[in-house]
Amino acid sequence: MKNVAIVTDSTAYLDPEVRKELGIHMVPLSVVFGEEAFQEEIDLTTEAFYEKMKQTDKLPTTSQPAIGHFVEMFESLAKEGFQAVISIHLSSKISGTYQSAISAADMVEGIEVFGFDSEISCAPQGYFVIEAARMAQKGAEAQEILDQLVAMKDRLRAYFMVDDLNHLHRGGRLNAAQLVVGSILKIKPVLHFEEGSIVPFEKVRTEKKALARIKGLFAEDASSGEAIQATVIHANRLDAAEELAEELRTQYPNASVGISHFGPVIGTHLGAGSLGLSWMKTKN
Repeated sequence: MKNVAIVTDSTAYLDPEVRKELGIHMVPLSVVFGEEAFQEEIDLTTEAFYEKMKQTDKLPTTSQPAIGHFVEMFESLAKEGFQAVISIHLSSKISGTYQSAISAADMVEGIEVFGFDSEISCAPQGYFVIEAARMAQKGAEAQEILDQLVAMKDRLRAYFMVDDLNHLHRGGRLNAAQLVVGSILKIKPVLHFEEGSIVPFEKVRTEKKALARIKGLFAEDASSGEAIQATVIHANRLDAAEELAEELRTQYPNASVGISHFGPVIGTHLGAGSLGLSWMKTKN
């Protein structure tokens, strides 16, 4: 009998080959343009999404997976012989996906389902998923994996900046007061997740200063010489992401720096041009 299955949603933006290699199961969220809904990664690629964004006057909306999708996933895993599932999702403060998974768990018999709220999204969410999947492949029990994921939260950092705060405000991820202050002062705030919500970390006037501040925060951890995993995340700004990643690799040989992206669902709320950096000290 198989032990623990790992489920996540599409906003971890993991490479399909990585998911296949580690046996990770994915439930997609959707982006809605007008009357038409697209499941990200399945019906709409990230590249096509940003092209479509340029051609539309009205911003798209996003939609979490239906509870039924999770029920089907969990029932399928039970039939495959798994004893337990750990379902890892983007922050419950910005999406109802985690709650849908928890609700679905109560509707399924023959398998124990544990939900894990990453309190974040994108590549950092992927850190949790990959670690859980590697542990599961080695035969770890569900509670052992969950304990490790909780411990990882203390070592995880992520900061990002957006080109236009209006996307976050319209999507309900930034309050009106924060929008007004940012717009009037033409501020490019450094943003981060705090207790699962997107909030300004520091207000700076230009993108250059925002990026310098993020690199400074990274240096505080990377300068110790300890092994560190990092990911540059971009919204249709691959050139800028590659430039930043190469700069960090050159300056910090102890850092393993990859590149990921803000896909359709998260890109809807951040907008094209956004850039972020996440990292985590590797546990010895």
